[in-house]
Amino acid sequence: MSILVFAENWDGKFKKQTFELISYAHALSKSMNTTVSAISIGKVDDEELNKLGTYGASKVLNVTDCRLYTLDNKAYTMAIAQAAAKENSKIIVFAQNNTGKAIAPRVSIRLKAGLASGVIGLPTSYEPFTIVKKTYTSKALANVIVKSEVKIITLSQNAYGIVENPTTANIEHFTPEITDADIKTTVIEVNKITGKILLNDAEIVVSGGRGMKGPENWGGIEELAQILGAATACSRPVSDEGWRTHEEHTGQTGKIIAPNLYFAFGISGAIQHLGGISSSKCIVAVNKDPDAPIFEAADYGIVGDVLKVIPELIAAIKELKAN
Repeated sequence: MSILVFAENWDGKFKKQTFELISYAHALSKSMNTTVSAISIGKVDDEELNKLGTYGASKVLNVTDCRLYTLDNKAYTMAIAQAAAKENSKIIVFAQNNTGKAIAPRVSIRLKAGLASGVIGLPTSYEPFTIVKKTYTSKALANVIVKSEVKIITLSQNAYGIVENPTTANIEHFTPEITDADIKTTVIEVNKITGKILLNDAEIVVSGGRGMKGPENWGGIEELAQILGAATACSRPVSDEGWRTHEEHTGQTGKIIAPNLYFAFGISGAIQHLGGISSSKCIVAVNKDPDAPIFEAADYGIVGDVLKVIPELIAAIKELKAN
């Protein structure tokens, strides 16, 4: 028996989120006296696959079927379910991202497994199997009890961290039984954003709200992001006004993110926005209203005019970097 991790890749490379899943599964395996297997679907070279061993995966099932180079929920579900059966896995771990949210429930149904989504740590109990997740837009914690023999877990981003557990990963080619009729997705065209850091990948995010007063004042946000190597974001009212694209909209109705550092300039902190950024490790808020709700969620706060604070912050960071 082993714990199975779906190791998602992006253009043949693993990102921090995948290594976090392997680290988490390894910690879980130590408590359960078992091992960690990973399933990788797509074109990934052996050097990249071996990186999974750095964080504790002792086996990697490598699926190289070219029909699966494009995400297809049904086909991926079949592949992962078959891998779980092969490895006799009683726990399967996914990321709590768009892919994990799409596939994990389908695998749950196929394996008649209980699903604990968006968990934030290791189980607090194994008899019964109890694990914690955030709820009510991160204002409360819920203990989820999973009673089924097979259990599905989706781990929230930045909930555990990356821990090196050097292991030699045995790479094994795995060919799931999937027919052409099982594949329903056809990619007609691919358009990718280039030349900027994507929100879902960013360690640092610089975001602005209506307190920026207009799109003409966004230069400071962009300059600060460039200095910090950060992505830019905005609140929903800003994207609705057309000041910024909807691709940058963060919140429950936009992109849910979990960077290490989140700057909120001129954002009041509506509950919908906080629901999308509450998993950030550190939140820095700047707002002229001392009673703005954003300060309740912030780790650090500055009461002031964002149009004055941002240039001063840029100057201070430039001076620090110069030294």
